[in-house]
Amino acid sequence: MEDSVLKFIVQEEDSEIRIDKYLSDNSFVLDVNEAITRSYLKKIIKDGLVKVNEKVVKPSFVVKEDDVITLTIPKPKELIIKEENIDLDIVYEDDDIIIVNKPKGMVVHPAPSHMEGTLVNALMYHCKDSLSGINGVLRPGIVHRIDKDTTGILVVCKNDKAHMFISEQLRKHSITRKYHAIVHNRFKEEVGTIDKNIARNPSDRKKMAIVEGGKNAVTHYKVLKNLKGNYSYVECELETGRTHQIRVHMASINHSLYGDEVYGHKDSHKTDGQVLHAKVLGFIHPTTKEYVEFEVPLPDYFEKLLNIL
Repeated sequence: MEDSVLKFIVQEEDSEIRIDKYLSDNSFVLDVNEAITRSYLKKIIKDGLVKVNEKVVKPSFVVKEDDVITLTIPKPKELIIKEENIDLDIVYEDDDIIIVNKPKGMVVHPAPSHMEGTLVNALMYHCKDSLSGINGVLRPGIVHRIDKDTTGILVVCKNDKAHMFISEQLRKHSITRKYHAIVHNRFKEEVGTIDKNIARNPSDRKKMAIVEGGKNAVTHYKVLKNLKGNYSYVECELETGRTHQIRVHMASINHSLYGDEVYGHKDSHKTDGQVLHAKVLGFIHPTTKEYVEFEVPLPDYFEKLLNIL
């Protein structure tokens, strides 16, 4: 993997701000790795890897309209991922794919600050060398992911051919992905569609937000049951798959997810994060070329909360 070189041209509305803030606020536009933080960008700038109009600058440099910024992101250092004998709830497996029901609290893939206990660590032990390598050492086999505190179904690819085939379906939004959730408030309509662009929150880069000019994001929802205490049990079907899409979309229409303290607020029953479960996943199989669909039951904590409500 080579260094990534990105170029930005400063627009009038971004003029007169520090370059580290400018890059942090605008990196998502060019699909820069979401793990890049403002502190990491400062380090890159101090290392002389950021130029404005061909000149190396400091983090405090203030950009002006029409400045041309060149950002070089060094290729990641090779990391060795530890194989771990962690129990997996395997729904289906063949030579191309493995379908896993992920538990609450498990991170999908390692990151420099979280190198053990992830789904990838468990897959490396279970599959050995039989994982696609397209997403690199940190994400072998991972085509898509769900949040740490979201439970449910994921497809993992065991070879590059399967990975590319399923990735193309994700790109074309032809994969079936249905999630169940408990959300705040009752609905006036039984079904609906949320079509709002999503990007990094300009004022808090750890969050996503509805942002004009962000990436297109579409969520379809339907009410499955009205619950006590002004809650609703809903199914959300993804047309696109942006980071935190369901959580951000539902919060944007005043139906934040139960237990989601990032985009909602604290609830009376502790749930360790949002009550969200990836229930159904369907796609064209990379070898048989036939449509396959998998479904996993709600986890116990979800069922118990439903009964309470």
